[in-house]
Amino acid sequence: MKTLPQTCQQCLELYAKALEELELYSQRAKKLNTTEANRELIINFEITHELALKLMGKYFEKMGKGPFSGSRDLTVEAFHAELIDDGKAWLDIVIDRIKYNPIYDLETQHDFLDRILKDYIPLLEKFEDNMSKKLDE
Repeated sequence: MKTLPQTCQQCLELYAKALEELELYSQRAKKLNTTEANRELIINFEITHELALKLMGKYFEKMGKGPFSGSRDLTVEAFHAELIDDGKAWLDIVIDRIKYNPIYDLETQHDFLDRILKDYIPLLEKFEDNMSKKLDE
């Protein structure tokens, strides 16, 4: 059975739900600071980032742009289209996701966890605001 393609608004709704869950997992990881809580935070961060990329791609598809060769090209285009404010930080997310794969020992991912909590979640929240405004235009 085929599914209907998602609209930008549907992608935004999925993204917003994932972001809410990510915020809950971040609070849990801060509170518990266990290997399992940290692993769940990373997994949920990656899901949320993937949904952000999907939303960007769907938005550009709607605008008649693309396809893009990967997350870096999509991120650069999103910066130029003012969907994201800090292109370098978003590219850092892409690099960190490659560099800090969850299959590695979490002790080596301390920096990645800190960046998720301090830097990346606020970027994802700002992206939600920007996309909501763009889709309301």
